[in-house]
Amino acid sequence: MSSFIYFSTDFNLSGKTLIVPVVSTANVSQLATDLLISTLSLDRIAIFDPQFCVPVAGARDDGLKGITVPLELYGKSGVDVVIVQQRSPVLKSRKEEFVSSLLKFIDSSNFETVLFLSGVDLSDRTDAQMFTTTFHIIPNQRHASRSSPLDNLTSLPIPVYTSPVLQRLEVGSEGSSTHIPFIPGGGLTRRILSALPETWSTPTASLLQFVLEGDNRGDARLLAAVTLKVVGLDVSVNEWKQPKSWQVGLFGAPHDQSLYG
Repeated sequence: MSSFIYFSTDFNLSGKTLIVPVVSTANVSQLATDLLISTLSLDRIAIFDPQFCVPVAGARDDGLKGITVPLELYGKSGVDVVIVQQRSPVLKSRKEEFVSSLLKFIDSSNFETVLFLSGVDLSDRTDAQMFTTTFHIIPNQRHASRSSPLDNLTSLPIPVYTSPVLQRLEVGSEGSSTHIPFIPGGGLTRRILSALPETWSTPTASLLQFVLEGDNRGDARLLAAVTLKVVGLDVSVNEWKQPKSWQVGLFGAPHDQSLYG
């Protein structure tokens, strides 16, 4: 997979849990990922080929030399999770190639499990979905019973996500029908889960959180906390560590309080 990912250090991905945020409503999955990376003190261990994404570059949040690029991978020795951070959306013309490359990377890396994070447009929530904001999808029930961190999904009060929109059954490229529900504002989440082949053996799930655009730091903390519970990471987070990039301009500079007397 050298054409898709470039490691800056030797790192064994086998047996790890991979967390992948999908660019979606309110960027809540990226914000939750920011919190996880910062709080767990993860290091950038690789970058992905940026050709699939809208170009973006900036200073690194950890203050080290180099620049931030659209797709990066974070991990740390002794921590059982590795986390993708995606800082710009996939180009419309490259969606299919990106999904294919991402799934090939996951399949070849021998991860223990994979968890995708996504936001869902709150305005599309049904009456039955008013009792909680967080839901889940397990795309391949054949592997749901395999022993993995995703077993926690069955014991936690996280309902199965159902679409608020009626839809017809779609047929995949290989003739297999897909039962992944429509996800308003979910970005590539449905496309990725629908693209999993019948031979897919890595336990995979998606966490989805209903949100509205705005100051979504509180939503991000909730999604990050649920993510830690789901992957079974035994870490006691007394206080989330916000990355430096949040301190200036994340949701605009604060108003001059003298305006209000």
